[in-house]
Amino acid sequence: MAAYMVVIGSVHDREAFKNGYGSVVPPMIRKFGGEYLVMAAPGSFAMLEGAAAGSSAVISRWPSMEAAKAFWNSPEYKEAVALRSGISEFTVYLFDGLPEKA
Repeated sequence: MAAYMVVIGSVHDREAFKNGYGSVVPPMIRKFGGEYLVMAAPGSFAMLEGAAAGSSAVISRWPSMEAAKAFWNSPEYKEAVALRSGISEFTVYLFDGLPEKA
């Protein structure tokens, strides 16, 4: 069953983020079987209800919860996390998708 990672956050130094974390993580996501569905920067989405939790959003689809967790817990990703330290804050959710219809 597919899984979905939803990331809501704020980036305080977009250029440093893009040149560091943003340049090394996309190939890792592909390596672990993930794919981006949404990459929303400030001003590119509408808040319909609730309080703003961040100014950016990313949604990725994974083959399974296990694949997403393998990425998240990998040594490569742990190294990449240091590249966003001090320049961003994120809340990250991982959801199981709906069962595939027969």
